[in-house]
Amino acid sequence: MVETSEITWRPSKPHIDASQLTGFIREMGADDYHDLGGKAESNPAWFWDGLLKYLDIGFYQPYEDVMDVSRGKAWTNWCVGGTTNAYLNCIEKHSDTSVWEDVFIEWQGEDERVRTLTYQAFDIEVNRLAGALKELGVKPGDVVALYLPMIVEVYVAFFACAKIGAISMPLFSGFGPGPIASRLNDSGARVIIAADGTWRRRKAEPMKPILDDACIDAPAVEAIIVVGHMMENVNVAMMEGRDHWWHDLTVGQTGFVDTVELPAEAPLSLAFTSGTTGKPKGIVQTHIGFVTKIALDLNLMTDFTGQDSFFWLSDFGWMVGAMSAVVPSFAGGRLIVAEGAPDHPRSDRFWHLIEKYKISHFGIAPTAIRGAMALGCELVENHDLSSLKAIITAGEPATPDTWKWMFEVVGKSKIPIINLSGGTEIGCSIVTGTTILPLKPCAFNGPSLGSGAAVFDPDGEPIIAGRVGELVLTQPSIGLTKSFWGKGGDERYLETYWNDYPDTWRHGDFAMIDEDGYWYLLGRSDDTIKVGGKRTGPAEIEAIIMSTGEAREVAVVGLPDERSGEAICVIAIPAISTDPLVLKGRLSQAVVSKMGRAYRPAHVHLVSDLPRTRSMKIMRRLIRSVLLDLPPGDLSSLANPEALDLLGEIKL
Repeated sequence: MVETSEITWRPSKPHIDASQLTGFIREMGADDYHDLGGKAESNPAWFWDGLLKYLDIGFYQPYEDVMDVSRGKAWTNWCVGGTTNAYLNCIEKHSDTSVWEDVFIEWQGEDERVRTLTYQAFDIEVNRLAGALKELGVKPGDVVALYLPMIVEVYVAFFACAKIGAISMPLFSGFGPGPIASRLNDSGARVIIAADGTWRRRKAEPMKPILDDACIDAPAVEAIIVVGHMMENVNVAMMEGRDHWWHDLTVGQTGFVDTVELPAEAPLSLAFTSGTTGKPKGIVQTHIGFVTKIALDLNLMTDFTGQDSFFWLSDFGWMVGAMSAVVPSFAGGRLIVAEGAPDHPRSDRFWHLIEKYKISHFGIAPTAIRGAMALGCELVENHDLSSLKAIITAGEPATPDTWKWMFEVVGKSKIPIINLSGGTEIGCSIVTGTTILPLKPCAFNGPSLGSGAAVFDPDGEPIIAGRVGELVLTQPSIGLTKSFWGKGGDERYLETYWNDYPDTWRHGDFAMIDEDGYWYLLGRSDDTIKVGGKRTGPAEIEAIIMSTGEAREVAVVGLPDERSGEAICVIAIPAISTDPLVLKGRLSQAVVSKMGRAYRPAHVHLVSDLPRTRSMKIMRRLIRSVLLDLPPGDLSSLANPEALDLLGEIKL
């Protein structure tokens, strides 16, 4: 049984009455948020049609049917007969308004260079690159790879591709040649937009040479556009006929490029997410699906308006990159972009940026919160963070200590923390919080509107309050991936998500609903630990260990055991210097005291680092593979290979 807590934050009545979400609820004739959710589940076409109208999503040609499920929920078609473009709905719609002269993007490099562009100036840059891409022969439906750090040009590239109907494929800026080559080949990309290099913790890191190595094994690449971002710090070799400097291609582009009218479900972006065994999954987001889902889950849920500013330190290779492009531009607000690490060139970089740029909506992953916590409260308290209206967390379940620290230290117990969870293949969230409902630590207010989210037992029946089950979607959502990219994608898509329960998406997360109707996620069900026939998720045990204050980070995995089926293995990074044997005993006893003797860890090991993805998620399946000497599977998203050596030294 998961311990739940009391309500910690309540919205004021003036905020509730004035919020965009309340306006939508009233527009739809619902009594409240939960009433709207129920009506959306029983009549999804009515809900999505009303949402598209309320958001004022622009179409060149209006749709005939908002959704067509004649082929089954897994293959729902959206806005049938309609034509649109993400650029129309995010940038171009502001061209005849006062927003056009307002600041859209403010960028700061790790070397503290800055750059600011208004919506009009940004549009000019997009048109220049769009013209250059067309001159290179890029047509609607072509894949263009983006191998760029968090600089202004990555947003220009994303929107330029959208404008001409090309499909952008973000690549993580820290990838090596192998994962880059495999994604280039799988996608069929012929054109790449890249940077010469980037800063990583005050060190100039070349990117173009890595790309050159990758292209040896990706012979279909015909053109590389190179941004001269680090001209004085890295040397770049240019291949004649293939490589072009961004400036040389765009400087002569002075005309306006027409935004291409596209079918509503034309692909907008292609993102490869790591697989557990080998081949990454190619996730396809559409023009209508991605913009609409992001506007619902972030603009409405967090009440982001044209007067607000959005900041989430991430790499554009992850979903947060494209998400951060849409949230502020859709509303006519500001986007704050920072290149580099969260603690360089100054350890208080997060708080400095919030104060300097008057950030209203701050996104952060729980793992990054733990890193900030380790640097101390003083760094936060030295800054004026009064501009904050909402803190958004996603990526993995938050532990009570991280949630409490953000709420009390950063938000001064006044700012809502909006938890959302879903994934790239969802287009944003399955479960979410909102600024118009009271909040509990680490909890979600409930299903994202229109998702039909539920918690099922192994037989496909809804579970009772307090029980742990599988998180599922009983309704299609406009943001869901359109299958997986490439040969065999349809079969793999069904096998991954749709074949476990009839006409139902199984997401692969454990979830629980408490007596008050609040939802909790408890980790990947792929990471399920079965002790004596009882199932639990690693997050439940990890939260107990973190609550002791004696572990800085922890990962819990299940290992084979003849008696109990599986045994609990704890891998922890100590938070304090103490006798290892004593610390192991205390961590083990903490689990027993909360969970019972059946859950006593069979193994407790202390390490100095844990393997994690580039977005800072701990890779539990990789930990388990190393401990059991099994094939590691896909390693393309592993950020710190040296952590595997530490695990390899553990003797079970």
